Amino acid sequence: MCGICGFISKKDITRDALKAMNDTMLHRGPNDSGEEIFGASGGYAVGMAHRRLSIQDLSMLGHQPMHSCDDRLVIVYNGEIYNFLELKEELKEYPFRSSCDTEVILAAYLKWGISCVEHFEGMFAMALFDKKTQELFLVRDRIGKKPLYYWLDGENIVYASQLRPIMDCPGFPKAIDRRIIKRYLYQQCINEPYSIFEQVYKVEPGQIVRFCKGQIKQWRYWELAKVYAAKKQEPVGTYEEAKEELKAILRNAVYKRMIADVPVGAFLSGGYDSSLVTALAQDICGSVPVKTYSIGFHEERYNEAKYAKEVARHLGTAHTELYIDERAMFDMVDSIPKYYDEPFADSSQIPSMLVAGLAAKDVTVVLSGDGGDEFFCGYNIYDNVAQAQKLDFLGRVTYNVCKLPPFRQIGLFDRLPFRVQVVAGNHDKETKTQLGGRTYIKAIDKMLAQGGVPFKFPIESKYGESNWQERRMLLDEETYLPGDILCKVDRATMKYSIEARCPILDVNVMEYSYRLPHKYKYANGVKKRILKDIAYDYIPRALLDRPKVGFGVPLDKWMRGPLKEQLTDMCSVEYLKKQGIFDAAYVNGFISKYLRTGDKGPASGANYSKTAWSFFAFQQWYNEYMFT
Repeated sequence: MCGICGFISKKDITRDALKAMNDTMLHRGPNDSGEEIFGASGGYAVGMAHRRLSIQDLSMLGHQPMHSCDDRLVIVYNGEIYNFLELKEELKEYPFRSSCDTEVILAAYLKWGISCVEHFEGMFAMALFDKKTQELFLVRDRIGKKPLYYWLDGENIVYASQLRPIMDCPGFPKAIDRRIIKRYLYQQCINEPYSIFEQVYKVEPGQIVRFCKGQIKQWRYWELAKVYAAKKQEPVGTYEEAKEELKAILRNAVYKRMIADVPVGAFLSGGYDSSLVTALAQDICGSVPVKTYSIGFHEERYNEAKYAKEVARHLGTAHTELYIDERAMFDMVDSIPKYYDEPFADSSQIPSMLVAGLAAKDVTVVLSGDGGDEFFCGYNIYDNVAQAQKLDFLGRVTYNVCKLPPFRQIGLFDRLPFRVQVVAGNHDKETKTQLGGRTYIKAIDKMLAQGGVPFKFPIESKYGESNWQERRMLLDEETYLPGDILCKVDRATMKYSIEARCPILDVNVMEYSYRLPHKYKYANGVKKRILKDIAYDYIPRALLDRPKVGFGVPLDKWMRGPLKEQLTDMCSVEYLKKQGIFDAAYVNGFISKYLRTGDKGPASGANYSKTAWSFFAFQQWYNEYMFT
């Protein structure tokens, strides 16, 4: 895992400037760095830079930017190609000089062109320049594990693993894209292809961006909806056959992710996904204990560390746990904008950074269980979605009744219970599974006068799926997973210069999940059915069966306590008018209501902790970057 940045530009960007951009990502790659600038046709200069976190082939033979043997290609690359050894055997006519996967990418391109990415199994974000064709290719892995941004500046392009190098590029205007702020406040992250800045975009998962002589073209080499539709036509056999096949695919995915020239460990929360990944890793290692890491909370309702410890003891791992108090979490708040250099408000980023810091004391690579919920129906929202589908007809009837003149005049809809409003107001066929209260949308809508992209993702019909649970899973895989979960994990682990690897997000696992009948994932209220049954082959059911618990952060207590003064300053009418983004009077009143803990009821602000935290995170980011 590393950091990359660069440009193709007619502007005068010096090597010192490129190095300064690159050095903002020191935490992503503390072991080595490299910068090059060379000429291209049409008066362009090409700059390519790399910060290296050494994982495979620790020698200087893995230094980047890396050139192909014939000097036709130059690459900077972040990630891991897990099947590089098999590809290397297939490409043995190439005169390899190193044992790293970066050189395999160059050899693959020389044989197959940019379609070589279809041969890669792994997580990656890369910039590859072909001197012969004068093409720059920006490529991101299928599910978006590794980040990649680019700024289109007229006929010039600047790219980077994170926003900070782009912000530090000479001449960058820092013009905020106000179209996405409302969606950010609602979703708590900024999803692809948008970024917080105008003309700055994220390469989308499974996408190739081609830049040549000032012109840009984009296409998908792996498109989730199309892959799902194709794989669904290849159903698996019986449940037992599917279970054994999936277990073998998962085991192979874990095995490939344990190949490294540095110490490897695993995050272990005690839940199904991390426990299964750890069990497979320990099975592969035999008598050599896998190093596992978990954090605990002194508040019992949030604490899973005791379960993780029991799982670790049963599996025989070398387990390390750290109990953290509220103060330890609170102390992380100020570091959020430095490492999440775009507004990001999933508060579980804080414990994620803490567990990454714990693991970083011993290992450079950690396995995680990310992806299990999205691909195998694990979130509690999927229960709600199934119930909403059953009530959809009654909801439409209720909505139509509320629109009748006598009931509309008395505002009947707004008097309905919150849960009834959610079902009755759910009448957009493109967002059927995205359940949410109108009160939150109304509040955010008033915070900014300017419109923008929709709060929800109006894309559900493209999945061609009548089962709402399956449709919502696909939506989460395409939006929530890359935009929130994988962004959170990438920044949290990179803060401590360690690499997170996710076996469940192996392309073979993802595509196999699409072949499974839905009842293999969800049956009679049991979520992640098939993953759980595989986990029970390694771990007693008694150690795993319990309600799902997420990382808990006491947002209300913080914002109404130690962060109250800061939040009050952020929403002062004077400050907001100077900032010129939000409706100063409304936002000041909205946050003031939220901070009055004695108030109750849906209009008081007492229930708006996520919205208030999203606002706080945005202002924290703004203060960090827009005043410098």
